[in-house]
Amino acid sequence: MPLAQTIRSWIPMVIGLALGAVGATLFRQSLPGAEGSAENRVSQLEVELRRSQNRVAELEDTDPRGRRRSGRTLRDGARDIADDIREGRPVTPDDIFRTTQPLLRDLSPLFDRIRVREQKQRIESLSGEYVRKHDLTPDQQKSLEGWFERKEVENAKRYNDLLLQDGTRLEDLMMASRDTRPDDGLDEFMAKTLSGEKLASFQAERMVERAQRVQEHADMKVERLDSIVALDADQRDRVFAIMARDSPDYDPAMTLEGAGGDTLTDNSDDTRQAMFSVLTAEQRTSFDAEMQHRREEAQEDMAAIGLSLPEGWDMLEMEEF
Repeated sequence: MPLAQTIRSWIPMVIGLALGAVGATLFRQSLPGAEGSAENRVSQLEVELRRSQNRVAELEDTDPRGRRRSGRTLRDGARDIADDIREGRPVTPDDIFRTTQPLLRDLSPLFDRIRVREQKQRIESLSGEYVRKHDLTPDQQKSLEGWFERKEVENAKRYNDLLLQDGTRLEDLMMASRDTRPDDGLDEFMAKTLSGEKLASFQAERMVERAQRVQEHADMKVERLDSIVALDADQRDRVFAIMARDSPDYDPAMTLEGAGGDTLTDNSDDTRQAMFSVLTAEQRTSFDAEMQHRREEAQEDMAAIGLSLPEGWDMLEMEEF
C-alpha cells in the first residue's frame, strides 16, 4: 500500500472517533425542554450565559493571532487546522492526531470495553485451536485462556499508554500496531504447561510455524530490495540472511529454504547498516534516489488533500521498502 494511502487510512479513524463523540455531545446539549416551560426558559438563559462567558474568556485569553492560549478544545484545534489549510500553512497527520488526543483520553474507557468484547472472542478462538491440536485438559485450557487474556491486557495497555502519551506521533502508533504480537511468549508458557510427547509435538509445530513466518518476512524484504537495485545471487542470499535474523520469530536452529551454507552466521545488530553493506556504491545511490522519489510522491499525494508528511518521517522504516 502506498505510504500516503497508509497514512490517510489512519486519519479517518482518529477524526471519526473525535467527531462522533463531539457530535453526540452537541446533540445532547442542544435538546430543549417543552416550549414555554420553566426548563426551556432556564435552558435559554444558560445558553446566553455560556455565550457571554465564552466571549469574555476568548477576549481575555487570546494570542496575537486571536487564538486561545489555554483551555483549548477540540473545536479550537479543528478550527486552527482548517485555518492553516486555507492559508497554505503546513498541516501534518500528527497535527490532526494531537488535536484529537485529549478526546481520545476521555474516551479510553469506551475503547477498553470494546477491546474486552473483541478480546473474548479472539481468546476463545486461539485457545480452542490449541485444545484441539494438543488435547489440553480443562485445567490446561483454563490456564491457557488466562495467559492469552493477560497478554491481551498487556498489549492493550502498552498501546493505550502510547496513544495517550504526550509527544506520541502517528508514526509511533502505526509501528506499535504493526509490531504487536499476540503469541509472543507462548512457547515459554506452553513449556511449563505441557510435557512429554505433547510438549514435543507443540514445539515441533511452533518451529515450523515460526520458520514459515521468518521465510515469508525475509523473502518479502529481498524481493522488495531486488525490485529497486537488482541484486545478484550472492547478494540475495546475504540479504535473505540479514532479514531472516531481523524477524522476531528467528531461531538459529531453523532450517530455511534458500538459506545456504553459512549465510546466517553474520551477527551484525544493525539490520539497516548490514543491508547497505551488501550493496555496491551504485546500488546504494539507486536505493537512496528511489526512497527520495517515493517521499516526493507521498508528499504530493498528501498535499492534494492539504496535508504534509510529518517531519522526520522515516520512509525506510514505514514502507519497509
